[in-house]
Amino acid sequence: MLQTVLWLILKGLILAVILVTAAAGELLMERKILGYFQYRLGPNRVGPWGTLQLVADAVKMMLKEDIIPQDADKVVYRVAPVISMGTALAAWAVIPWGPSDGTYQMAIADPSAGILVYLAIGGLAIYGITLGGWASQSKYPLLGSMRATAHMISYELALGMSILGVILMAGSLRITDIVEAQRGVHYIIPQLLGFFVFFISIMAESNRAPFDLPESEQELVAGYHTEYSGMRFGLYFLAELVNLITASSLITLFYLGGWNMPAFLSFIPPTLAFILKVCFVIFVMIWIRTTLPRVRYDKWMQFAWKVLLPLAALNLVGTAVYVALWAPKV
Repeated sequence: MLQTVLWLILKGLILAVILVTAAAGELLMERKILGYFQYRLGPNRVGPWGTLQLVADAVKMMLKEDIIPQDADKVVYRVAPVISMGTALAAWAVIPWGPSDGTYQMAIADPSAGILVYLAIGGLAIYGITLGGWASQSKYPLLGSMRATAHMISYELALGMSILGVILMAGSLRITDIVEAQRGVHYIIPQLLGFFVFFISIMAESNRAPFDLPESEQELVAGYHTEYSGMRFGLYFLAELVNLITASSLITLFYLGGWNMPAFLSFIPPTLAFILKVCFVIFVMIWIRTTLPRVRYDKWMQFAWKVLLPLAALNLVGTAVYVALWAPKV
């Protein structure tokens, strides 16, 4: 038992380091892609091709003065960024990155209700945002945290309902079972409507433009993290980058077949295939960010309740009818 626990802790620490490194690489890739889309160079001053810009940013964050507002709730103010970063990393406890064999499991854990575990962990992320805004004792962070709470309620319902279609087709809550069920046809084809709802909702959950409304600087200065500086702000920023990788991984697992590839690409190792698909989804999200303007807050709320939620319900009912009447019985 002790050996198993130590191995899980070691694997978790290694995965956390990989995720933080991948988030830094994603940030560099995003800056470069945004630069090319907008006819500019992007980072190009520090290191060859601007590759050391991330090191410079990290050093700047660590050396910046850590300012805490005089009237802030000191304990909650300090803990809130840790909650956001902790939940961003904890979600990967049940996300597989390759098929498991008899000797090694390509995940920290693969519970039979993996989707429910992810949703439970993801639901805790809002506490880091809400508590950070409230503990700052400033009106703009408080408004940003309240907007974030309403924002989450709006898209979480549609997001969860869109996943139900995938669960019905796979007949399992285990994420690896969902991936294996897509060996023939990826669920993006039969679940195209659910994919549309899930993709938009997961972008909103990751606070990706044009749905980054809890921190829209034109209205809220910077939203819930206005009063944060130094590495505490860095934790919020890093948590968003990890959440982007998590969102892209879930899209890959639920709708793009995970590590499964077509027969003519079967020579690609499963884990590499998974990484390539995740990188492609991240690129699409960056493309959307640089193409579309930010949605107005009330319009996004209307869209979430009046469009996304009914579409998710329609997809769920249609999938249930198909599974009950025409899907092959296992």
